Amino acid sequence: MTLLTDEIRALAGRTKVYTAPEPMGAAAGRYFGLAVGDHNPLYSDPEYARAQGLADVTAPPTLICETNQYANLPIGPDGDAGHNWGIEIPGTRKVRGGNRYVFHRRILPSDIVTATWVIVGVAAKTNRAGAEMLIITSRATYTQQDGEKLAENEETIIFVSLEAGS
Repeated sequence: MTLLTDEIRALAGRTKVYTAPEPMGAAAGRYFGLAVGDHNPLYSDPEYARAQGLADVTAPPTLICETNQYANLPIGPDGDAGHNWGIEIPGTRKVRGGNRYVFHRRILPSDIVTATWVIVGVAAKTNRAGAEMLIITSRATYTQQDGEKLAENEETIIFVSLEAGS
């Protein structure tokens, strides 16, 4: 059995776009900072943020990568309401392979975020135990309402065959 089928190869180039229905807002950054234990005054004190050269408060950088807060997606069976390609491959275990972030500028409460996700690569490999792995790489580009690039996120999802040498 090969995990890299023609159907999987055809996923390359698949795109999903999510645009927030409203500006990010100051509360989003403040609450996200509290949730992740980051009490930086940049997230809650406008005067402090301006003294640091910002136009307003901001948010922890990775908040922009959490599409569940603005994509208006349904909650999935795993409890997540964020971006998901919906790829399920029987006989495999799905593993997050990691993320690589590039931040171009801090988000502001007035930013209306658009996330554009594209599958940029599909590949098959075999792990040391002899199990086949399917590696899907996607890239998200986050822009604000005027088209200014805010951040990029390259994400790798790995499907590992449950049977070695299959």
